Amino acid sequence: MGANPVPLIVPCHRVVAGDGLGGYSGGDEGHGLETKRWLLEHEGALPTSLF
Repeated sequence: MGANPVPLIVPCHRVVAGDGLGGYSGGDEGHGLETKRWLLEHEGALPTSLF
């Protein structure tokens, strides 16, 4: 990463696991995946294969 002249910035809710949504600690305590799912649905970026 330090040698990369062009840093890549990806919002953390956009990072998904190979076998599902993965984890997320944003939002209200205990509602991380619910918040992540809402953000992805709101952006129209949640593929049906991840439901």
